[in-house]
Amino acid sequence: MTQTAISTIDQAADRLLEAHASGVPCAPVRDLIGSAEEAYAVQERLTRGWIGAGRRLVGRKIGLTSAAVQKQLGVDSPDFGMLFADMAVPDGAEIPAGAVMQAKAEAEVALVLEHDLTHERHTVADLIRATAFALPAIEVVGSRIRDWDITLADTVADNASCGMYVLGNRPVPLAGVDLRLCGMVLERRGEQVSTGTGAACLGHPLNAALWLADTLARVGRPLRAGDTVLTGALGPMVAAAPGDVLEARIDGLGDVRVAFAQEEK
Repeated sequence: MTQTAISTIDQAADRLLEAHASGVPCAPVRDLIGSAEEAYAVQERLTRGWIGAGRRLVGRKIGLTSAAVQKQLGVDSPDFGMLFADMAVPDGAEIPAGAVMQAKAEAEVALVLEHDLTHERHTVADLIRATAFALPAIEVVGSRIRDWDITLADTVADNASCGMYVLGNRPVPLAGVDLRLCGMVLERRGEQVSTGTGAACLGHPLNAALWLADTLARVGRPLRAGDTVLTGALGPMVAAAPGDVLEARIDGLGDVRVAFAQEEK
């Protein structure tokens, strides 16, 4: 990577950091970075900085696995981002107003690992053996980019538009559920706002997790025992406004719920 590319990567990271710190969305960063490789370099720079500042890395999220979500954002490939401990929200808890910029939500299957996944190419059997259990999840995505004006490079650099996430509390072994056929309903105060199935996530949530495991091993940040993996949306994401209460139900996995605090007057 050239010195010029490194300089623009630093500029892109600084722009996103300023938005993160100020709570004011910034302009897209695609004017500074021209490839997915450079976008992930921005993400890695931010990740190293956050870990150095004391944040604890606890997993990864996979984004853009649903054809519906890809269509919404005008992209055609998955991406990944980092999950830190301070992004986790207890089931049923309230997210403070302004904690996630331009918040949207989607229902997902989460996998929690009990073994490392360090090979450059994994099999489904490797992944099943490495998984302790699955949980229902709501990912609350957010963009530091103004008006969600993003390309793949923008969202990758912005930690795959990570915000916060909520996990259900009843662990289910993979032997107890068909993740491909599981149906999902996401409701806002009892009204259906998104539906889907496991098949919407790259054909199967395990397909998405395999893609992630192989990709992370190649870039030197392999999945480790204890990591949580958000495998990707099972249906279209929806806007989340102050005062909203969202509940997701996934067949075989149960339900998970999150509320969004009203803005202070």
